[in-house]
Amino acid sequence: MIKNLLVQGYSAFDLGIFSDKDPKLKIIKKAIDERLETYLNDGLEWLVFGGNLGFEYWVLEEARKYSKDYGLKCSTIFPFKTHGQNWNEANRAKLQKFKQVDFVKYSFDDYQDPGQFRAYDQFLIENTDAALVLYDSENETKLHFLIDMMGKWPNYPIDFITFENLQNIAENENGD
Repeated sequence: MIKNLLVQGYSAFDLGIFSDKDPKLKIIKKAIDERLETYLNDGLEWLVFGGNLGFEYWVLEEARKYSKDYGLKCSTIFPFKTHGQNWNEANRAKLQKFKQVDFVKYSFDDYQDPGQFRAYDQFLIENTDAALVLYDSENETKLHFLIDMMGKWPNYPIDFITFENLQNIAENENGD
């Protein structure tokens, strides 16, 4: 049973989404809702975020709808206390929502060496039962390091939402 689900995925920038009114968000959020409902009906208790804008933020937005009926809780484990400090005002406002969850923790005070990212990723995997990831291996980003680590972890399920999944939802929405 999956009780603690790690949420990772593309940033808004990676997807070319620069507005909260982008029509692609409707499709992405539909995919999120479908997956969350399945996990919640199977006993999901916690979502674990890293505090990144894009897919993680959209899952956080959708998760708020389920907290009352399902008792879903959210946690954010930031890599560093300085995470997002150089972001613009609108993005820092979104970052605040990651700090207004049931549990917040910082892995490190500040960046010192690349090994911290490996330790951070390992901690996330060790403390979750599975991952929900918006990622397509044909459109690689730095996220592939975490996905590669997940793939080496014994019995760690990765539930990918791919561009093909999103395309199928879009076609169904449009009645094609």
